[in-house]
Amino acid sequence: MIAKEDGHLIILGCGDVGKYVVQTLQHSGLKFIAVDSDPKAFDNAGYEYVIGNATDEDVLKQAGIETASTIIVALNTDTDVIFATLIARGLNPKSTILARANSYRSIDKVYKAGADYVAALSIVAGQILAKMTSRCLETSCRRMDEDIMLYEGIDIEKHTVTNEADIVNRAVADIGLRERFGCTLIGIEREGKIITDILPSTVILRDDIIAVVGTKQEISLFKDKYVK
Repeated sequence: MIAKEDGHLIILGCGDVGKYVVQTLQHSGLKFIAVDSDPKAFDNAGYEYVIGNATDEDVLKQAGIETASTIIVALNTDTDVIFATLIARGLNPKSTILARANSYRSIDKVYKAGADYVAALSIVAGQILAKMTSRCLETSCRRMDEDIMLYEGIDIEKHTVTNEADIVNRAVADIGLRERFGCTLIGIEREGKIITDILPSTVILRDDIIAVVGTKQEISLFKDKYVK
């Protein structure tokens, strides 16, 4: 049985983004219930959860959607994000809904579905990289040494790819950052241009400045293998 309480939080989707939301909420000691259709997402889970489709009204009710104070929609496809947001808003008009948009083209649709705030991952990554570039220009540095902490335990680090690095001229899919280390490549600065639309086929070149997000341990594993 789910011990639903008025004012709890609900996370819809425990994939590449949702799992970090869950980790942060656990660390903060906040009351929440997670929803995902994949039972493996809850292996060794030390929190309450519901296994089911986050776009199913009955599943959302089981998670206590009608009394939740905040709903975080972190599903992997924008179609599901829009549909889940629409249903959640209908079931709980007073809640605060924070939603992920995988493409900037979906932002308006997610807002129209009822979200209070929409975070487009590509835009957030672009803003961070632009801020990093601005800091570098202000200090006339050739390389940017400061790191950015998103929240406790989750960092963005950037590294200049040297000719000696094992990742030069290799596609993102071949490197397998997420599969091998758990971290994610979120952006590349190349010849003054910012690339945030990172595809599996994207090739990393010499002198690229890459931005990697993950825990300190995940990034450390990546650096031990690939950063010279």
